[in-house]
Amino acid sequence: MLNIDFLNEIKRLKSIADTGLIFSKNEYDQERYKELQEISFRLLNTFSGLSIQNLKFLLPPEKDYPTAKVDIRGLAMSDDNKILLVKERVDGKWSLPGGWGDIGYSPKETVIKEFKEETGLDVTAKKLLAIFDKRMHPHPPQSFYVYKMVFHCKIISTEVTRGFDVLDVQYFDIENLPELSEDRILKKQLELLFNKVVSEDMEVYVD
Repeated sequence: MLNIDFLNEIKRLKSIADTGLIFSKNEYDQERYKELQEISFRLLNTFSGLSIQNLKFLLPPEKDYPTAKVDIRGLAMSDDNKILLVKERVDGKWSLPGGWGDIGYSPKETVIKEFKEETGLDVTAKKLLAIFDKRMHPHPPQSFYVYKMVFHCKIISTEVTRGFDVLDVQYFDIENLPELSEDRILKKQLELLFNKVVSEDMEVYVD
């Protein structure tokens, strides 16, 4: 079984190598950091089964200081407290609407845009509910280091028109959730978010 802690150490090793290649000027140091980078790719190849060529395509060299990626999603609920979920085309499982943070958009603007693109619904982003560090939750292993921001959203339109990257849009009871896309959201996270909304808990959850 994949050791998630060890995978995180490999990603950290690659991050150190990438940073060293960006900032070091000494040719000897550059050579050592390049060797560390190659070791990290070989280790990732062993763990993921992906070829080193594919890994280098998916994880190109950093051109600036490596930072975490940000996944922004929104929790919207019906009047009877059912949760709006979208069925992801990529894996046929369900998640909160959202996606990667986009350059040029604030987090609130991103979640509003993602809702419109995926569901056709207009929403307002009322408040930030949580910031999850994926490393601290049992998501499937991933090459990127990811923070997840989840906003409580209020729906201000009613006509659903699913986007090209989702298969379906439906409301679900918290006690009867469908199979979730666990790379994107976990049941425990949904329960935490749901309870914060229904209890009017104003404190942002942060890992």
